[in-house]
Amino acid sequence: MPAGTTDTAGTTDTAGTTGTTAGGIEHPPGVMLLHGLMGRASHWASTTRWLAERHRAVALDQRGHGQSEKPPETEYTRGAYVEDAEAALEELGLAPAVLIGHAMGALTAWQLAARRPDLVRGLVICDMRASALGGASQREWEEWFKSWPVPFATLADVRKWFGEDDPWVERPNPSRGEFYAEVMVEHEDGWRPVFETEQMLKSRETWVHDAHWEELAQVRCPTLVVRGLDGDLGRAESQEMVRVLPDGQYAEVADAGHLVHYDQPEAWRAAVEPFLDGILH
Repeated sequence: MPAGTTDTAGTTDTAGTTGTTAGGIEHPPGVMLLHGLMGRASHWASTTRWLAERHRAVALDQRGHGQSEKPPETEYTRGAYVEDAEAALEELGLAPAVLIGHAMGALTAWQLAARRPDLVRGLVICDMRASALGGASQREWEEWFKSWPVPFATLADVRKWFGEDDPWVERPNPSRGEFYAEVMVEHEDGWRPVFETEQMLKSRETWVHDAHWEELAQVRCPTLVVRGLDGDLGRAESQEMVRVLPDGQYAEVADAGHLVHYDQPEAWRAAVEPFLDGILH
């Protein structure tokens, strides 16, 4: 595996439409899942379970996230994230694969699809904007990280703060609390995030100041843009993304926020599975 990535969700080889390798061994079609900022491979657990019925599904802990190493000197550039995903596809023999990305992972996915169309046969973009967010957004995130009451005494405290007490939460959201509980690790003084917040800010700094429409227009494979009705990606921008894409489709999930696949796993599956069936079978 490339430095900075870990295949924590594992690979699942199951019966299904197959491709044949140079050695004559048949494998189900490959799907790689890329989490968003602060996420981890295990956030895709429910998705990989149904994908594994017919696909070879691999989720990565990307550099600085989850169980991956987090050396301070590591680069957290857009190029580094894209190169990690590219190397993983090649080393695991998944290509040409479908890439499913959430937020930052979706941006990595479409940048890779634009750069290496030979490796990507399809793309799912989940709640990621193509527009520049700007410096004010980055400052808001810096202040948000500072507001976290770490260390948390218990995981129940983690769930309550991120699901109810966080000022960014408009109404109680238990799935958001669970999402953040999954990225906490226990220390002697309590529960802290498995990632370094400074590394998260460095990662985010590399995309918030730029728009990414040009790279989106370079994606040639079939692409599904999925948004939660209460997520970060608005309807007008998502539909413009579909228009810009040479082969774009649109889906939305009701009663879901930014964490679409985590908020509404069954509705997420209903939105994504027909798209996959259309390009892989």
